[in-house]
Amino acid sequence: MKTLGNILWHVPFLGFLSALATFLLGGLLVITIIGAPIGLGLIQLSKFLLTPFSKAMVSKNELGKEQNALWKTFGIFVRIIYFPIGLILSVVTLFQIAGLFISILGIPVAIVLAKSLGTYFNPVNKTCVAKAVADEIAIRKAKGEIKKDLE
Repeated sequence: MKTLGNILWHVPFLGFLSALATFLLGGLLVITIIGAPIGLGLIQLSKFLLTPFSKAMVSKNELGKEQNALWKTFGIFVRIIYFPIGLILSVVTLFQIAGLFISILGIPVAIVLAKSLGTYFNPVNKTCVAKAVADEIAIRKAKGEIKKDLE
């Protein structure tokens, strides 16, 4: 089913163009050095957009990767500067989602794109992982919440 979803994403809906545009914007931001955290996040998002039914976007903190305080502070300043660009990208994605909801085949793809909207707003510190890894993270979070409730 995941393979069929990925094929539908690319063939009639031209999903590879979204992935290419996101990759090029990310590459441009990485070249500027100041926009490197955003650019790296957008490159990860482009990897997700190549196979949206097989991958998921998660925070690096959820994977147990802790970053130093200087990089976190730099990321906050860059996110403030990036906000207008992220807003434009999110609006474009919203129009794409609305267009996909017109056809029945586009509804699953639109739902996947809606899940990626948060990454457009804040791509810093996000990475693309296999869907199984994201599911395992969700299971561990749920177990932690149950443990907290029982204590």
